[in-house]
Amino acid sequence: MEEILRECAADNALNGLDSDGKQYKVLIVDDAMFVRNTLNKILMSVGYDVVGEAKNGQEAVQLYAKLQPDVVTLDVTMPVMNGIDAVEKIREGDPSARIVMLSAMGYQCIVQKAILKGAKNYVVKPINEGNVVDFLQTVKKAASV
Repeated sequence: MEEILRECAADNALNGLDSDGKQYKVLIVDDAMFVRNTLNKILMSVGYDVVGEAKNGQEAVQLYAKLQPDVVTLDVTMPVMNGIDAVEKIREGDPSARIVMLSAMGYQCIVQKAILKGAKNYVVKPINEGNVVDFLQTVKKAASV
């Protein structure tokens, strides 16, 4: 994984820098600490600035308003407020919010619902060596829209 991340950090299409070399700011939202830590490590290693982490949708809505990140990675299934409802709340406050949904559930109806609520894209977990490049492409595309 380390080799892949080094290559991604050097690739302008995958790294966390805009065309001026400024870091994109990311808010990571997932109820599993292990997932938050993994995403944090991946994103920071390729140049993103992880400005915050939340463990449920309610925290995500509050942190989004406070931190104004360039992109949010948002789990679908979480306690307190799920990711679909959080997308809706975040986009009510900022219609231009860029959100990438993450979930272990790759069901078509959930993907469609997330996109209809305003998510920019959807990635199926887990994020690992086999799909880290696809994950980084998706985040970069959402951040740079």
